[in-house]
Amino acid sequence: MHDQPQTWHYGLMAEWWAEFNRDATTEAPYFQACIEQNGQPALDIGCGNGRVLLPLLRAGLDVDGIDISPDMLSRCRDAAAEDGYEPNLYWQAIHALDLPRRYGTIYICDSFGIGGSREQDEEGLWRCYQHLAPGGLLVFNHYYPYDDPGLWNYWLPESRSSLPQPWPETGIRRQSASGDTYELATRIISFDPLEQRLEREMRIALYRGDTLVGQEEHRLANMEYFRHDVLALLQAAGFRDITITAAYSDTAATVDDTMVMFLARKEPA
Repeated sequence: MHDQPQTWHYGLMAEWWAEFNRDATTEAPYFQACIEQNGQPALDIGCGNGRVLLPLLRAGLDVDGIDISPDMLSRCRDAAAEDGYEPNLYWQAIHALDLPRRYGTIYICDSFGIGGSREQDEEGLWRCYQHLAPGGLLVFNHYYPYDDPGLWNYWLPESRSSLPQPWPETGIRRQSASGDTYELATRIISFDPLEQRLEREMRIALYRGDTLVGQEEHRLANMEYFRHDVLALLQAAGFRDITITAAYSDTAATVDDTMVMFLARKEPA
């Protein structure tokens, strides 16, 4: 078991997220509707820079947030303060969730299965169950392992023999509002099909003009779960009323959906 979740949401990467990943026009309205239908307060697991949390605060909802990265939480707190908000933000991993409130709705956006192990994911879902009020709802999106055909190939031994991937010759370059340029490159390091654990490495560089002023490398682990894997984890956590829908909709998921929503309700009192 990996004791500490392995993520890359620190330092320059946190700056990248804060600068270039702010849009939640699909996600925020969906989670807002879930909260309005199922109750407040709400908890954002893996809130990051507040990409989803801040629009919900602006909509008048009572939302707390947790994240494993203090760098991301700092940016979330600063962005909230600019809008006049002081949300409850906690530096915690999901498998160590221990908060003073119980929630009508807990949501996880693009963070389930990141960083840890199956044991930590099971513990995290159990803690979510414990932090829900009776009848409360846990909702999160999940990408099936076959969502990316390129990654799907690494289930085959002949493809895994090529790992780790070499670094790409060039990365994704984006210019910030200050005029600085960030360059982001990622590669796959390893994949263990028995553990269903994929590990990536990220290299991010910061340029001021043509001068390299900073560079960092971090790793991120993903657990690759199929439908019945997630259902088993939710059931082990105590959930029984579980629904699976297509991405950010109320439509039932089909065999062609590779990203879906899991909605799991705690039993009423």
